[in-house]
Amino acid sequence: MTVQYRSSPVAGIDPVRLYDLLRLRVDVFVVEQECPYPELDGRDLEPDAVMLWAEEDDQVLATVRLLVDHADDGMRIGRVATAAAARGRGLAADLMRVALERCAGRLVRLDAQAHLEGWYARFEFVVDGPGFLEDGIPHVPMSRSVPDATD
Repeated sequence: MTVQYRSSPVAGIDPVRLYDLLRLRVDVFVVEQECPYPELDGRDLEPDAVMLWAEEDDQVLATVRLLVDHADDGMRIGRVATAAAARGRGLAADLMRVALERCAGRLVRLDAQAHLEGWYARFEFVVDGPGFLEDGIPHVPMSRSVPDATD
């Protein structure tokens, strides 16, 4: 079966699919990385939040969350996660490209786990502040400008 890429605000997602998306995030960030923290932070419910995901054979394989950064009308990418069995297929990279297309002409920020700084650099993100610990994991703030489609 072919991988399908989807996106929707939380309110438009079938409850079973939403459960699958949230479970993937908990499986990766809470269980696998052994970080007990409030994964469900309320931001998924913001009216302009969008969930993006890759699915195959009715299974969610990867996900990304896209938020509006209201401080400066930029965008924020987060919750980039891929199921362990689906890693190495480029699914998260595909979702990043889709997310960045949706951010045309806007500043985009994310907080990367420090060991993934090089991976995000592939998408022209640069470190733009001092590193920090979040739930015991080193992170770095990163940003990039997304050129307009006419550039």
